[in-house]
Amino acid sequence: QVQLAESGGGLVQPGGSLRLSCVVSGIDFGRSVMAWYRQVPGKQRELVASISSTGSVDYVDSVKGRFTISKDNTKSMVYLQMSSLKPEDTAVYYCNAIGARIYWGKGVLVTVSS
Repeated sequence: QVQLAESGGGLVQPGGSLRLSCVVSGIDFGRSVMAWYRQVPGKQRELVASISSTGSVDYVDSVKGRFTISKDNTKSMVYLQMSSLKPEDTAVYYCNAIGARIYWGKGVLVTVSS
C-alpha cells in the first residue's frame, strides 16, 4: 500500500520559515520523481517544486530563491524548506510522487499571517 504523509505545517509570520516533510512508503522511492504542490481554495493545485530521481530540482518562479526541495533516499523522505514566507504562500501543501502511478499525500496547511 502506497502512503505519503506530510508534516510540518502550521502558522508562521511573514518573513518566517517552515520545513515540510513527507515520508513515503510502498513505492521505489529512489526511482520516483517527488514534488510539492499547493492549493488555495477556489484555485487549481500548483506545482511548487520537484526533484528527480537523480536530484535535479525545479521550482515555480514565485518561490525561487526562497524554497528548497530535497530528499533522503535512505529514509524515503522529501522535504520542502520554506524561507522568507509571504502571505501568498498560504495554502494546503501536498506531497506528490510519480512512479508507476501518481500518488498524493493528504496535505498539510501552511498559514502565513501576522
